[in-house]
Amino acid sequence: MANTTVKGALAIHGQNPQFLVETVIRNRIWESSYWKEHCFALTAESLIDKAIELRFIGGVYGNQRPTEFLCLLLKLLQLQPEKEILIEYLQADEFKYMRALAAMYIRMTFRAAEVYELLEPLMKDFRKLRYRDMAGYSLMHFDEFVYSLLTEERACDIILPRIAKRQTLEENGEIGPRKKRGRGSHKSRSSSRSSSASRGRSRSPSKSPYRSRSPSEGARSRSPSVNGRYVSRTPSRSPSRSPYRSRSRSVSPDRMEAEGTTDV
Repeated sequence: MANTTVKGALAIHGQNPQFLVETVIRNRIWESSYWKEHCFALTAESLIDKAIELRFIGGVYGNQRPTEFLCLLLKLLQLQPEKEILIEYLQADEFKYMRALAAMYIRMTFRAAEVYELLEPLMKDFRKLRYRDMAGYSLMHFDEFVYSLLTEERACDIILPRIAKRQTLEENGEIGPRKKRGRGSHKSRSSSRSSSASRGRSRSPSKSPYRSRSPSEGARSRSPSVNGRYVSRTPSRSPSRSPYRSRSRSVSPDRMEAEGTTDV
């Protein structure tokens, strides 16, 4: 039947894998239209296409309706795929919602040491995720979602199985010390911001150091009046032959295109 666990599935935390989801939520998933229409006869390979189509994560919303994320999570618990397939889900970083689905399943089914080893590298992913719950839609970052899986007791309206703390595993020698992120990434971000700010300042219009000279300077020195008229000592010149030339010559668009092609 569509709601039964696959034959030969191993018990997880001493119980049926589907029982990791509470009975109320599990029954609502089985009764949902998405489960009946899209999750029937899915396999570990064909489920990838449905996981790629996900557009948000979350638990229940509206009138206690389960999200598609929860439906596919229960289907994974029902199929119990191999570890290599789940690692392939995690390595497909271009599909962030499928990656989040695999991280949720690993947190619920794997041993504590494997959970820390596989999920901690995902905390370097800072992309945004849409989260849907009873309050509506909201945004959260991928590293925040992974951190909640490692530290919180509940995620996406599902009670997570208890795992040992990382400090305890380190003292027992089951896992090595956590690699801390260096400050190089923060310095590179600050340097990129400062460089972009300096570029923005350099693009601001600057005052030209060249001042336009008024052509009325030559008219200040004038000869005495002759018959009531002022006569300039310098010979008159036509306006077209002005001694002051513009520093930026006007070029037609056609000429600009021609010069552009010759420069190339």
